Amino acid sequence: MPVRRSTPDAFETQKNKKRLSLAEAAAKIQNYCAYQERSHKEVKAKLFEYGLFGNQVDELLSQLIIDGFLNEQRFAKAYAGGKFRMKKWGRLKIKNELEFLGLTKNCIATGLKEIDEQAYHSALTTLLQKKQVGLQAEPIFKQRDKLARYAIGKGYEPDLVWQVLKEILPD
Repeated sequence: MPVRRSTPDAFETQKNKKRLSLAEAAAKIQNYCAYQERSHKEVKAKLFEYGLFGNQVDELLSQLIIDGFLNEQRFAKAYAGGKFRMKKWGRLKIKNELEFLGLTKNCIATGLKEIDEQAYHSALTTLLQKKQVGLQAEPIFKQRDKLARYAIGKGYEPDLVWQVLKEILPD
């Protein structure tokens, strides 16, 4: 699996940016966290961009957690719910992204509980039906294959995908 880089290296960023004082960085990072829920990894990367290192970053992260600006469970719930509602991602893709962002298994489980089972099944059915409209000219076995690959690529569980496909495209 290829390695993803979410942010540039601290050294690359420092070449072009002015270092902020601890107080300036604290004010900026509080606004950054207040705007939307953030993961610890995102906040840490942003603090490195501001020119902070080591103990300063850890100190500021601790203060953000104490002040309620940073909460991984709250972030996991918001992230999972948002990606499901807006992008129609499945649980597997959401789980992988949350793991990439460095969240604990407990936080990930909490976030995934935000997705209602009925809504999840309904979203998958709707997603496959919309995709099938563009595949009407294809033979039924090719439609099934393309629809399954599409839904699995969106992060839905293969067993559930095949179950829904049997409902949509009966033999």
